[in-house]
Amino acid sequence: MKKKIVTIGGGTGSYVVLRGLKEYPLDITAIVSMFDSGGSSGVLRDEFGVLPPGDVRRCLVALSEGKRAEIVRDLFNYRFESGNTLKGHSFGNLLLVALSSLYGSDIEAIRKASELLDIKGTVLPVSLDKAHLHVVLEDGTEIRGEDNIYNPKHDGELRVAKAYLQPEATLFVETAQAIKDADIILICPGSLYASLVPNFLVKGMREALRASTAKKVAISDLMTQWGQTNDFAASDMVKELLKYSGLERFDHVICNNAEMDPKLLEAYAREKKYPIQCDEALETCAEHVITGDFFSEADIARHDSEKIAKVISAL
Repeated sequence: MKKKIVTIGGGTGSYVVLRGLKEYPLDITAIVSMFDSGGSSGVLRDEFGVLPPGDVRRCLVALSEGKRAEIVRDLFNYRFESGNTLKGHSFGNLLLVALSSLYGSDIEAIRKASELLDIKGTVLPVSLDKAHLHVVLEDGTEIRGEDNIYNPKHDGELRVAKAYLQPEATLFVETAQAIKDADIILICPGSLYASLVPNFLVKGMREALRASTAKKVAISDLMTQWGQTNDFAASDMVKELLKYSGLERFDHVICNNAEMDPKLLEAYAREKKYPIQCDEALETCAEHVITGDFFSEADIARHDSEKIAKVISAL
C-alpha cells in the first residue's frame, strides 16, 4: 500500500512541497487553510460568499497531472492584468467560484476542479465554515483579517500574542478522517500566523492531531517575515506551531542550513526579512532534526521541491 501523507498549510509553501511529493508513489492529501482575506480571493469571498479559492487553486495546480497538465496549469494560474472588473483575478479563482455556483457548494467545486486537473491526490479544505482570522499583538492591539496580518499596516516590531478565528470554524469531516488515516502529517513552510496557525485554530483539529498515530513533521521557513516572525530562530517558529497544534514534540523537523546568495539576502533585508537559523534549541522541539541544503537556486528564497520530497518520502 502507498504511504498516506497529509500536508497542512496554505499559499506557496504547500505548492512547493506538493510539486515534489507527487513524483513519488504516495497517497497525498493536501489540507488547505480557508481564511484568506486579501487580493482576488478576498474580493471573491466578499462578493460571492464563497470560501477563498486562492490557496486551494495553488494546491490543485501543484498536484495536476495528465497530458494537458501544463496547459491547464497555465490557464488556472493566469491572472488578468487589465479590465475594470477582472483585473487582479486569476482564472482559476474565477473557475472555482463558477463551479461552486454550478454544483451548489465549495467542496463540490473543489472535487470538480480536481477532476478537471486530473490531480494526483486529494485537496481538502480545513473547514467549510466562513470565518476570519484575528490576532492580538503584545501591546493589546487587535488585527482582523489574514491580509492585514500578512501585509502589516501596524508596527511590525510587535509580536503576536494570540490568534483566533471569529466566528468559530469546525474541522471538515473528510479532513478529520484523512488525519486519522495518515502515516505522515507534514506541516508545510509558510506564513506562520497567516497561513499555518489558522489551520490549528479550527475546532477539532488539535484533538485530531493528538489522536493520530502518524509521524508529525514540520518544515522550518527559510526567512523571517516582517510583522510575524521578526528575529525568530527555527525553534521559535516550531514552538509556536507546537503551541497552537497542541502537540508536545514533532517526530521530525526539517531545517535548511545551506548558505544563500549574498545578493539575494541583501534584497530580502530591504524588506526586513532575514534567514531563519537552525539553532540548538530546535533539538527540544523534535525527536529528530534534519538539516541540510533544502534551498532552491532561484532568484527568490524558496525550498527546493525535489530535495524536500526526497527527505519526506524516505521517512
